[in-house]
Amino acid sequence: MKARAEQRSGQRDLRRYALASFPLLAGAFVFIWPLQAAEPESDRLVSLINEFRTSTPVCAGKRYADAGALAPAPELKGLELPRGGDLQTVLKAANYHAAAAQAIVLSGPRNARRAMDVLAKQYCEDIAQPKFSQIGVTREGNTWRIVLAQPLLAQNLGSWREAGQEILRLTNEARAVARSCGQQPFSPAPALSWNTRLAETARGHSADMARRNAFSHAGRGGREAGARAEAAGYEWRAIGENIATGQGSPQRVVAGWLASPTHCANLMNPRFTEMGAAYALNMHTGTGIFWTQVFGTPL
Repeated sequence: MKARAEQRSGQRDLRRYALASFPLLAGAFVFIWPLQAAEPESDRLVSLINEFRTSTPVCAGKRYADAGALAPAPELKGLELPRGGDLQTVLKAANYHAAAAQAIVLSGPRNARRAMDVLAKQYCEDIAQPKFSQIGVTREGNTWRIVLAQPLLAQNLGSWREAGQEILRLTNEARAVARSCGQQPFSPAPALSWNTRLAETARGHSADMARRNAFSHAGRGGREAGARAEAAGYEWRAIGENIATGQGSPQRVVAGWLASPTHCANLMNPRFTEMGAAYALNMHTGTGIFWTQVFGTPL
């Protein structure tokens, strides 16, 4: 997954790319943050893995492109992974149907940061694989069980517009609750409304990524979200975009965005007022499905 945001002030174009931090927008806002419970270490490890995957890591001398964030899957937590056992059999017993899966067991790290250090050094190529889109982390004392998986696509996915409307519903449900995106706390944000031009922008970019099998904010001719929205007739003050690949349903893709600090920050950004979303399929690619969510604030 990737996230980006842009904003305009007067006649100038000021760009803020949400790759490693909260997208900064013009204007001064003061928020009173509610007290929140500490993030569980297992959830913290998911966040750290997602930061790693979106940082173009170098593993054994090979640079990996942004692989996208992993969505937490409850079915992948708490699994018993016997040594030498068949992971697919374990997953089927948990009613999880995977196109690909891998398990990693760590013993010794006493917190998520230390576990991440071990993963980055010893399992770098495994956690950087773009074919995985979901994750489950189970912690028992100083033992960590990490399951990476690529689920089969949902049978009832519906049309791109139906899926986009479900993403809108899930996004507004998420915005209604105070949460932390990584280390950045957010108060509840106003609900977004559906915008047809932003939806067409999202549909066009998803189709372009699927056609080219290219996971990137840059579309044909290098155009990014702002230029694509303008081409669709949307005049904007602020624009943002989340993309994902491999997530088999609207629920999974929104869960993945919420588990990634930069995507979550776009989703919770109170300056955005509208959005559109869509998916496109290409089953000849490794992930099969490409998602785009475009946020906007009109002039």
